[in-house]
Amino acid sequence: MDVYEAVASRRAVRGFSGRPVPRQTLERVLSAAAWAPSGSNIQPWHTYVLTGEPLAELKKRAGERLASGDPWDEPEYEQYPPALKSPYRERRSAFGEQRYGALGIAREDLEARQRAASANWDCFGAPAALFCYIDRDMGRPQWSDVGMYLQTVMLLLRAEGLHSCPQMAWSVYRRTVAEILSPPDGLILFCGMSIGFEDVTVGYARTGRAPLDETVTFVEA
Repeated sequence: MDVYEAVASRRAVRGFSGRPVPRQTLERVLSAAAWAPSGSNIQPWHTYVLTGEPLAELKKRAGERLASGDPWDEPEYEQYPPALKSPYRERRSAFGEQRYGALGIAREDLEARQRAASANWDCFGAPAALFCYIDRDMGRPQWSDVGMYLQTVMLLLRAEGLHSCPQMAWSVYRRTVAEILSPPDGLILFCGMSIGFEDVTVGYARTGRAPLDETVTFVEA
């Protein structure tokens, strides 16, 4: 698979088969992803990989919190600006319509949307999950470095025939994740990532992208 194919085929998969992901495959991907760029090569990511019984226990505890109506953990970072302006607001709205429309869920059916969102806590059935932390003393450029690292991971997973789903959603259950991983106090959970082989029986709608002239400006002689 070449780079263009990996980029074009990467998407947030929300339905995985139970087929195990070999540890050597994950090690190969994460060893190669270490070459992702970072300012002054400080490599600010801290990655934990869960499979087997530890992942099953995390899913169980998250599911119990959800079922009991336990409030989300207080945020350690802002996922979106409080007042998302145009054109970002419209793009986010269009994503929601496509995502839930593919599931046959009406815009006003908040209960059904919440049920669909709850699949996050089961990692959409994935047999492996990655959790990426960053030191709380890091600044915005280092958060950008983490993003480049995670994109590199996702493209390498495609090269291995695997799919993924990055999930900032896990940050609202960060205390439950910490119960399993015991990360140092100085780290912030940025996101989780479900990893596995796609369950091709699960339908989806591929979200579109803005036209090139909306996001790119060529300055030429």
